[in-house]
Amino acid sequence: MPTPIIAVANQKGGVGKTTTAVNLAACLAERRKKILLVDLDPQANATSGLGLAKTEGASIYDSLLGDRPLQEIIQPSADSRLDVVASEVDLAGAEIEVARAEHHLLRLAMALAPLAAQNHYDFIFVDCPPSLGILTMNALHAADGLLIPMQCEYYALEGISVILNLVHKLHDSGAAPRLAVEGIVMTMYDMRTNLSQQVVGEIRTHFPDKIYDSLIPRSVRLAEAPSHGLPIIAYDPNCTGAAAYRQLAREFLKRRKTAVEPAGADAPPAPAPDAPPA
Repeated sequence: MPTPIIAVANQKGGVGKTTTAVNLAACLAERRKKILLVDLDPQANATSGLGLAKTEGASIYDSLLGDRPLQEIIQPSADSRLDVVASEVDLAGAEIEVARAEHHLLRLAMALAPLAAQNHYDFIFVDCPPSLGILTMNALHAADGLLIPMQCEYYALEGISVILNLVHKLHDSGAAPRLAVEGIVMTMYDMRTNLSQQVVGEIRTHFPDKIYDSLIPRSVRLAEAPSHGLPIIAYDPNCTGAAAYRQLAREFLKRRKTAVEPAGADAPPAPAPDAPPA
């Protein structure tokens, strides 16, 4: 079996998407899994969050256009089990260039296929931009699973239906037949507020088999770690954020032992409350 490719995506920004991609990858590496993290976001936050420089020509840009093998741009991180395909601001130009290329929605799949076939890694994670543009669509077409970080706020309930409906359409149409919803990660959880608890309750009611039990807390230490170029388990291994992502890594691996249901399976509709929770 080729290495599983997991897209970490949400069209809404500020939901902890890159924080989840970086820290889940780091926690899986801590559990002796060999991980490749592909930074597909031109903002390059995953790149800087792991202490790598945003170097011109180091992104996946040329690989998407078929001009350079992906293996040539893989960089090591501080953890020997975690490798990175870095990003830089010039990757924003790929939205235009890739759109002009033949099979424009399959460019990432074509770039990753030889690497996935080698089974050098246990998992390949793709950190996507906060949009449903060409780059994110490429990630969805390449991926076996979609991990959706979701902030514990009311508007997130509305936004999640957009990406879930897109996944179901891609799967059912045959455009991305391997794609399945890996799971929903609730982020920025504050147990002191009714809002956080109610949003988590809504998601558990509508998607009981998709939401992870691990809840990522709102944490100052999690917010500080990227500025030091470190995942949370290296920056403050004993904080609540580190514990939460370690728990998520354990849960992720446990779920991975069983087959992932097809994205086109009978999933209930996304919640559409009439009014925000009190």
